[in-house]
Amino acid sequence: MGLFSKKKHHTAGQVDENRLPRHIAVIMDGNGRWAKRRGLPRTAGHKVGAEVFRKIATYCKELGVEYLTVYAFSTENWKRPADEVNTIMGLLKQYMLEAIDSMERDQIRLRFLGDLSALSPELQELARRTNEISSHIQGFQANVCLNYGGRDELLRAARHFAADCVEGRCRPEELDEERFSGYLFTDGLPDPELIIRTSGEERLSGFLLWQCAYSELYFCDTLWPDFGPEDMDRAIVAYQQRDRRFGGVK
Repeated sequence: MGLFSKKKHHTAGQVDENRLPRHIAVIMDGNGRWAKRRGLPRTAGHKVGAEVFRKIATYCKELGVEYLTVYAFSTENWKRPADEVNTIMGLLKQYMLEAIDSMERDQIRLRFLGDLSALSPELQELARRTNEISSHIQGFQANVCLNYGGRDELLRAARHFAADCVEGRCRPEELDEERFSGYLFTDGLPDPELIIRTSGEERLSGFLLWQCAYSELYFCDTLWPDFGPEDMDRAIVAYQQRDRRFGGVK
């Protein structure tokens, strides 16, 4: 069985499949609280949450969404207990190995975004291999943000542009939004039209700060391990009911 199952899901009936967002981003929040409510260790919540990511990625692919980006591990998450961090890294290794075996067969791209230098050499190599395989595949793409922080991303982009100016590859006055976007981890990806955060929290926590300028934000009380296709349907329906003017007037 591949990284994502092939079981077909059906929408709740209200989703207009002709007006889907190309790119959906998700802050997968609530794993720890889900486990605590059941008297389980936080690590149990992460394991269930990882399986939910598989299901939601499958659903988005079959629905016709082109890109799904999830916030898996932030630059601040290193402050969590060592056993929790180790569990998350172990889950990442497992899915990277599965992806390497199944991506080309299933025509699913998997890309890792963020400062991967802080990961173990083994995880860095697995991420490099999945990114390389993805470069030869067309179709649905799942992006996993690892050791990612929006402010860190912007600072890194500014430093890289400044270095290019110092080395004569470009001039400061040549900087525009398109050029700056090329220095971000998300280079080549369209900005997300819809950003979802689960668990009732209503903040971005540093997620895609540049890219979210005109994203529609959707917050729900559902904890991530309980999030299913019906919840995704509700988020997409809410998005489709919004009046997106991009600063203009209709």
